[in-house]
Amino acid sequence: MVRKLILICLLFQVAACGELQDVVNKLPGDGPVSEADIAAGLRQALDIGIEKQVSKLAQTNGFFGNPLVKIVLPEELKKVDKALRDIGMGDLADEGLKLLNRAAEEAVAEATPIFVDAVKNITFKDAKEILLGGETAATSYLRQATRTQLYDRFQPVIRNSFEKVGAEKVWSTLISRYNSIPFTNEVNPDLTDYVTLEALDGVFTMIAVEEKEIRASFSSRTTALLRKVFALQD
Repeated sequence: MVRKLILICLLFQVAACGELQDVVNKLPGDGPVSEADIAAGLRQALDIGIEKQVSKLAQTNGFFGNPLVKIVLPEELKKVDKALRDIGMGDLADEGLKLLNRAAEEAVAEATPIFVDAVKNITFKDAKEILLGGETAATSYLRQATRTQLYDRFQPVIRNSFEKVGAEKVWSTLISRYNSIPFTNEVNPDLTDYVTLEALDGVFTMIAVEEKEIRASFSSRTTALLRKVFALQD
């Protein structure tokens, strides 16, 4: 009797395992989704986001022409922009904004090798948590893994860009004109750190855009591996 009970239990276990494997086998793709598939799929998704979105930011008007990431004046200096436009100096204000965005566009070219290294280091544990996380979990992982390095690479490029194109002179002129307007409080901003942080936020904003697309839209999963892996989160 005991032997029969053990045999029945074993049969149930085998059947349950078979049903589970059958479910896995029916996922889109050519077979079961392995741990290696999941990690590779997440790496591929991030690589696509970097290639499609970050490379766009490094082009002329990548920031300036994109309302999602365009760098505008910090809050404490918006009064400068408004005051200059109010007295007919909108062109000077526009030129100042363009210089900020050009510096960011130049700095973003430094991002790709840092991202590539971070993506290579994604483990299965990381990948599983990312896959089953929120709609921008992969972007959040990348932000945490690369932000400090990116800041250190972006800041000197942005500083050099300001020096190269004479941004300091433009801003000095702009702010001195603002300070000459009656009844205004004088300002003297250092914009290098501000633009660096804005550039970083812009990079992660655009990677998040691509990640959301891949998670939400089947047509955005442009490879068999992406379709197989992201079917698990659907």
